[in-house]
Amino acid sequence: MSSHTPEQHGFAEPLMLEKIDKLFACGVGDLVSLPQIVVVGDQSSGKSSVLEGLIRKPLPRDSGLCTRFATQIIFRRAKREQVVISIIPDQHASPEHSNQVKGWGRTISSLDSDTFKGIMQEAHEEMGLSSNSDDGSRKPTFSNDVLRLEISGPEQEHLSVIDVPGIFKSTTEGVTTKADIQLVRNMEILELAAEADIHGDRTLGVLTKPDLVDRGAESGVVDLVEGRARQMKLGWHIIRNPGQKDLKDMSMDRGDLEAAFFRSSAPWSSIEKGKVGIDSLRLRIKEVLSSLVKKEFPKQTAYLIGLATKFQRLVSLSMNASHGADDAFEKSPGLCIAPAVMSRMKKFSDEMANYSQSYSFNCNGSDVAPVFMEDSGEDLDEEIFDIRKEDDPEELVDILHPQKSLRYPLHGKTKDWLLQVFKDNQGFELGTFNASILATVMKKQSSKWEDISMGFVSDAIVLVHRFITSALVSICDDRNVRDALVGKLSDALTQRYQNAIASAGFLLKVEKSNTPMTMNHYFNDNLQRSRQEKVTDHVKKNAFQYGSHGMVVRLEHALQPARSMSNEQHVAQDIHDILKSYYKVCRKTFVDSVCRQSVIHYLLECDDSPLALFSPMFVSQLSADALEEIAGEAPGLKRSRAQLTKEAASLAKAVRILTRI
Repeated sequence: MSSHTPEQHGFAEPLMLEKIDKLFACGVGDLVSLPQIVVVGDQSSGKSSVLEGLIRKPLPRDSGLCTRFATQIIFRRAKREQVVISIIPDQHASPEHSNQVKGWGRTISSLDSDTFKGIMQEAHEEMGLSSNSDDGSRKPTFSNDVLRLEISGPEQEHLSVIDVPGIFKSTTEGVTTKADIQLVRNMEILELAAEADIHGDRTLGVLTKPDLVDRGAESGVVDLVEGRARQMKLGWHIIRNPGQKDLKDMSMDRGDLEAAFFRSSAPWSSIEKGKVGIDSLRLRIKEVLSSLVKKEFPKQTAYLIGLATKFQRLVSLSMNASHGADDAFEKSPGLCIAPAVMSRMKKFSDEMANYSQSYSFNCNGSDVAPVFMEDSGEDLDEEIFDIRKEDDPEELVDILHPQKSLRYPLHGKTKDWLLQVFKDNQGFELGTFNASILATVMKKQSSKWEDISMGFVSDAIVLVHRFITSALVSICDDRNVRDALVGKLSDALTQRYQNAIASAGFLLKVEKSNTPMTMNHYFNDNLQRSRQEKVTDHVKKNAFQYGSHGMVVRLEHALQPARSMSNEQHVAQDIHDILKSYYKVCRKTFVDSVCRQSVIHYLLECDDSPLALFSPMFVSQLSADALEEIAGEAPGLKRSRAQLTKEAASLAKAVRILTRI
């Protein structure tokens, strides 16, 4: 028995293949060039046998057309053996057909040839394909749907291959039509090798039936394999597929069968060992895949670095508000991020100053008049304001603070509130109050800070995200590249947005602590000013004009108490004055901290900000498969360029013919 190890003959890194499989399953195969091994050839030329040898698994065999749709077979190593079967609908299929085939599928424990054949038959029926027994049926013969088999087990190697219908050259009455021929040519964005690979960099010729070569014609085949005839850049390879008799022998080992054939059968025994057999074919395919990645890597890197450089230039100009330095700012207002963020900061500051307290400190909303003045009569309790000013992008809804409507501060109810809080927390203090009361009333008075500040930070994130998407549109015209790039940036951007949200959350946590404290001297200044204003207002009520002395007040009037109040009212007034002074200091500090830390630092300026993510450094750290995923040339463009190249060559030849007339 021959010995083969997955490590020796593996095709690529497991993580890369897993990512490619996921991309294929989500339907982006038509948008980006996904690395995949494909066997293309004439009908009954041995394609399925080649695949069987590569994947070491049997494929179904039928007396009619063997394959009428593409089959993606995915192998992955896992602890438990199972086979997950499903259908990926054609991208252009009707919604009804897509829903129907998506609903079909199953999971089985193992897969043998008979089971595989039954699955293929069910897939034929599910896709609505014709059969040999359908007399006069107008059902299609081929489908662009893809049968997907994911085979897992502890002995599996990580591999993904695609089996496509054979290229047949003539119609079969009652089975195939000319339209079927064209459909097969277009399936899974694969075309004939000469059209898809005009330079021959990705095409490896494989001869499959050396044992059936007519006597005397062997030398011509050897000349092909050795490169002396019909040369191909990647050359030719020859394998010996098992015949029908071999397949019936349950003890047959393909590796031993091939080894014996190429060792003892002339002239095949003279061919270089690296060009014969299925095992060496595996190695050659791996080398081709690796070389193609290495070849495309520098081009994709340079392209993306160019985009990243342009992106960072727009970031620099926008942060400096140098909008006249690039026409992009006039075409896309979303790039003008500095004035947009500054405007939103101003609204945040104004809302915190005017509406953030639960109870108004006085009737007119200013920080000058005392709290216990008569209410102005304006009923502002029912007025509300929205905390969010920007609409959320769909991709960020889950992380941003939801829209809320908050009420304006309550007017004329502060006195009753503070008296009640004092009574609920009154101890045996004389002429003073429990120190915990300040923490209690501050927590209530600042209860709207979270919604207002998180709404502000969320709006700032929307502005930054709008800048990023606008900048990508400005620097890159290729939508496929932009979409792939956004997909690659998405997770890291989300994390950086969440860092800003977490920063604001930390600041809120500090402010909600049960230990009111400040070293800011403005607290004492505000407190003394507030108390002095009460005395001044009381004295002014009894003041009168006295000649050149100006406004004067009688001594007995000046010594009169401002107002007769109970002990509870005096304490409540003190609580109010201290709360008012402390609240003002905390509010201003909090507003500055949120603006400077959560928005300016985390969203705009730090090395880990969202604006700093897409940079030349980011591109230089991308893996080869990530570069291909983002900047790999789309299959449609490759086909168009190959076709245009052929047409240009034909026209040039025609011009030369005409010039000789």
